[in-house]
Amino acid sequence: MKLSFHGKKVQKFGRPAPEIEGLVTAIGLSPLIACSLDIDDQGLISAFVERWHKEMSSFHLPVREVTITLNAVASLLHLPIIGTFHNFETLHVDKGVLMLVELLEVSGDEARVETIQCHGAYVRLSWLREIYQSKFEAEH
Repeated sequence: MKLSFHGKKVQKFGRPAPEIEGLVTAIGLSPLIACSLDIDDQGLISAFVERWHKEMSSFHLPVREVTITLNAVASLLHLPIIGTFHNFETLHVDKGVLMLVELLEVSGDEARVETIQCHGAYVRLSWLREIYQSKFEAEH
């Protein structure tokens, strides 16, 4: 088992751009900006992993079966649970490259190399940080 936490990496990006922060607030997900997981207790995590039953999407604890509900998510993360779920469509690599070129203003070749390295319409967090930092430094 490996506990992955990218909070410190994400914090290195700095404060979100006001335009992005406004969009996140508008859709009601602003509590996620301050949300993080900072648990170093491997024993606690291991205990929960051992008791997780993915077939039933619940934890089997000595007291009883416990399920994480949308209400629990809303209470813990202070997120509004309203509306319908979003169905994400599979993103084709070519469309991903076009989005990277348009939104991050990188060259098509640069975007294509990154998606090839990531084996799909994905990018590495370190690559994204490099792009962000270079754009930030260029503006100053």
